[in-house]
Amino acid sequence: MEEKKALRHLLEMNGVSREWEPILLPALESLEAEYREWILGGEGYIPSKERLLAAFSTLRPEDLRYILFGQDPYPREESAVGYAFIDGRVKRIFSATGLSREVNRATSLRNFIKMALAAEGLLKCTDLSQRAIAALPKEGLIDSIDELRKNFEKNGVLLLNMALLFSTKEESKRHIKAWRGFVERLLRGLGSYRPRLILFGAHARDLRKLKGAEAFETIELEHPYNVSFVCNSKAWELFGPMHLLRKEKGSDSMNL
Repeated sequence: MEEKKALRHLLEMNGVSREWEPILLPALESLEAEYREWILGGEGYIPSKERLLAAFSTLRPEDLRYILFGQDPYPREESAVGYAFIDGRVKRIFSATGLSREVNRATSLRNFIKMALAAEGLLKCTDLSQRAIAALPKEGLIDSIDELRKNFEKNGVLLLNMALLFSTKEESKRHIKAWRGFVERLLRGLGSYRPRLILFGAHARDLRKLKGAEAFETIELEHPYNVSFVCNSKAWELFGPMHLLRKEKGSDSMNL
């Protein structure tokens, strides 16, 4: 009883609505007892205990259209903010010379932004240079990583890693294995909502082997770390209609 109370408190401190409780409590309880106790202790991992379940803090279960599965959190405290693919160290997306220095240093994010620009028809695969990006009109485009996160959520995309925490590089595989039961129970709880699963890379594709995963439609793409992701027509088809880089989804008044 005390542990269930502690788990409920974990949901509350992460800003998770009560609508998630019947789904997330059993999922958290599926973690091994010792591992669960370590998590509740709040020491030795990132993101912080208060950000561990941040991905569930905005979307309601009925709002879900997709779950984008990454591998595990960024291995830096300032970067790991509780969402797959959202790097907290990145503030601005663009700069006067093209993409910002922070985006350029984050290979996967850099390729994703280029893909989104190409999917909008703003960037050509024959010229993905900084100069080409600098020349683009930016009036109708977002310019912060938080705006990108919000645009994902407006499209019903839950940004979730296969492992919700990171401690050391050596422990990464152990954490992914430890969270497998959580992901299985999560999918079971979302069975009636049936979001489509977006799988990046080999670790995320392993999700297909989990119990219950066969009931969900999956969209498999190479990890954005690969430059081939930028001009992948399948990625364009999926993410293009989401208009992830627009300030207002579907606005006709933007100078694009």
